[in-house]
Amino acid sequence: MVSIDVEANPVTEEKAKHYSDQYKCWPLPLFIITTTFLQVVIYFFYSMDIVGLDSMIISPLIYQPENRLDLWRFISYASLHAGWIHLAFNTLVQVLVGIPLEMVHGSIRIGCLYLAGVVAGSLGTSVFNSDVYLVGASGGVYALLAAHLANVLINYNTMQFACVRLFGIAFVATTDMSFAVYEYFSSEMIGLPVSYIAHLTGALAGLTLGLVILKYFGKQPHEELVWWIALGGFTSCLVFAIIYNLLHPYPYVGIWQQTHIVRTY
Repeated sequence: MVSIDVEANPVTEEKAKHYSDQYKCWPLPLFIITTTFLQVVIYFFYSMDIVGLDSMIISPLIYQPENRLDLWRFISYASLHAGWIHLAFNTLVQVLVGIPLEMVHGSIRIGCLYLAGVVAGSLGTSVFNSDVYLVGASGGVYALLAAHLANVLINYNTMQFACVRLFGIAFVATTDMSFAVYEYFSSEMIGLPVSYIAHLTGALAGLTLGLVILKYFGKQPHEELVWWIALGGFTSCLVFAIIYNLLHPYPYVGIWQQTHIVRTY
């Protein structure tokens, strides 16, 4: 009789898989594709208007602090862009970064991450910089970038060239963030200011929620603690931002203006 010795802790099928094996072309990554298409269509609709930016400012889609009771504005502002460079950068990054994530983690998870970043961008701006109008999908784009970081952190052992992924994410985010901060504080700034706070809060939402809802391949025991910390951090920030908005009817002074006495009209 032949006996077969079985390991007490065999490697699970989930642990044995390499991250690159998780990419799937079906179902199609329709969320990022559809979102990008709608943003391009809406941009060209407004760019054809003879009054251009003035038409965008009065658009029912833009986030305006004085119209915060129009709750859809906390999301719909992401469909607008202030120029073709703004549009090109956001759509290019969200396609290059979002589609690979969507192919692995699915449209529902990535859609939730993207929308969470958009909402975090508008909520965060209304808390810290209450007189800024918002257009652009940067909150959602930065949520995707930060979600890539979360993805590397939780699936590092199954990835090839994980350090290269981290460097690429850091390079894109740092370059755009530096430009946003420079444009915000530049004395030559023309028109509406860039809300770099929307970039930061979008990234924070993408990182924390990414650690919660992205798929874990080869999950380690300590990652359960990370999951709970990330969930608590995301929930706490979201609840604080909502309560702050409810308790401060417009017009009000945001936290940033209170501490730095900065007006950005």
